Amino acid sequence: MIAAVLILYLTQSPNTLTPAERAAGWHLLFDGKTLTGWRGLGYDSVPTAHWVVVNGAIKKIASGDVPRVADGRPLVGGDLETRDSFADFELSFEWKVTPGANSGVKYNVSETMSLAQGGAGTGGGPTHSALGFEYQILDDDRHEDGKLPSHRTAALYDLIAPIEKKLLRPVGQWNRSRIVVRGNHGEHWLNGQKVVEFELGTARMDSAVAASKYKTIPGFGQKRRGHIVLQDHGDEVYFRDIKVRPL
Repeated sequence: MIAAVLILYLTQSPNTLTPAERAAGWHLLFDGKTLTGWRGLGYDSVPTAHWVVVNGAIKKIASGDVPRVADGRPLVGGDLETRDSFADFELSFEWKVTPGANSGVKYNVSETMSLAQGGAGTGGGPTHSALGFEYQILDDDRHEDGKLPSHRTAALYDLIAPIEKKLLRPVGQWNRSRIVVRGNHGEHWLNGQKVVEFELGTARMDSAVAASKYKTIPGFGQKRRGHIVLQDHGDEVYFRDIKVRPL
């Protein structure tokens, strides 16, 4: 089954939907040409100094030598969020990183909460940085975060580590990821393999939040209708074939 799904993705052109996908309720969040449907978190438009469309992909422009907070994010960020918000959904996307890069796809994001907290998770952090659950995207081998299981690629960042034997493609190659949220249940998938599973409101999840950088944020671990966000961690990364299906 996994092999069949991968063959389908390899033969289908990115940033398109098949008739079967349309019938199943999928729609594109990125048309491959423009950033229509997106804006910067806390902005009315796209922060073009941070994001650009190149060869059918959304490119995060490297920030260069700018002031940063302790975890490496730019002090003045440029997270890119969907104008629409989602409750129960399945999200599918492709991504690739450059050597040493760090990024993520966030969901369950409240823009109001993010702006109030500065997006830091502990208060007083960077501006225009989303506060929400994060599907971590990382060069596991070169980035310092790769030393922490809950900070590696496909983790529910700082909360739940992915399985150890995940199918991760080398830096510079495209990976396919999925996020599934239905009620209090969540899943992370990587290249056809489920790597994280969680249930909100359980002792396991409550303990994970209490031990994380988010422990001081009231309501962080609660389910909400939220935006989907491409993270600006300052590094050059690429996203494409971003599609969502409400559940």
